[in-house]
Amino acid sequence: MKTENNYLPMPALGFGTLIPDAAETIKATRNALEAGFRHFDCAERYRNESEVGEALQAGLAAEGIAREDIYITTKLWNTNHRPERVEAAFEGSLKRLRTDYLDLYLIHTPFAFQPGEEQDPRDENGEVIYDKETTLLDTWRGMENLVDGGKCRAIGLSDIGLDELRPLYESARIKPAAVQIESHPYLPETELLEFCKERGIIFLAFAPLGHGIKPGLLEDPVVLAVAERVGKTPAQVLLAWAVQRGTALLTTPKTMARAKENFDISPLPQDLFDEINNIQTRQRFNAVVKTGVPGFIARVTE
Repeated sequence: MKTENNYLPMPALGFGTLIPDAAETIKATRNALEAGFRHFDCAERYRNESEVGEALQAGLAAEGIAREDIYITTKLWNTNHRPERVEAAFEGSLKRLRTDYLDLYLIHTPFAFQPGEEQDPRDENGEVIYDKETTLLDTWRGMENLVDGGKCRAIGLSDIGLDELRPLYESARIKPAAVQIESHPYLPETELLEFCKERGIIFLAFAPLGHGIKPGLLEDPVVLAVAERVGKTPAQVLLAWAVQRGTALLTTPKTMARAKENFDISPLPQDLFDEINNIQTRQRFNAVVKTGVPGFIARVTE
């Protein structure tokens, strides 16, 4: 997918690297590359950028793929929102990922945490300590400087709602190239999607399968019926729906078979596409947009 704000096109299908185990991260990333994934979505907060970098370096060499043929995204964590901390955080990610540049750098959430090395700062009552002195626009100015420096080709935001995105977009010198948020038939985020389409911003959906939570999207009767009609798996139907409505997406297949399954998608007939659009269930699986604390990353206690 390409926008006027993008230096390079973002592949519609992306591999999300939120995998707790180091060895599994390396194996799954290599499998994804071999299966055809060319977008790799990472984050400082996942604590596995080094493993992803190792897997990509080895995989590119083994497959004869150039760095320029893949798209790497990573994210600035909440404790590095102060403008003077942005560049060091960025350079740290570059080093761990073993790359000279990033295709896309995202602000992981709009919430600034107390700056420091502890990623999950808490007070004596176990409550998150926020940095009330730093605004989202302050952080964005630091992100813009990275683009000016030439090592970062595009910048964007993650886990943000339209109410926060709109004023940031209007004030930004360099406009967001992409917005990454949870989205699926239970959380279509239609208004945000239209805002992005009108402004040439890539809408990058994570959890397109509902994080695999059961019961959930993969067991939804409408999705199951559509899958049977078209001879595809429920996962393939959900991914096809996401691409068909004009979004890029992220999945995290752990095996080669699942990785290949994700690429075996095709457009849905309009009537079946509309049936999925008409699903009335509404559910958000990750509450990160309300607190800045990722719901699917375990807290690390020292």
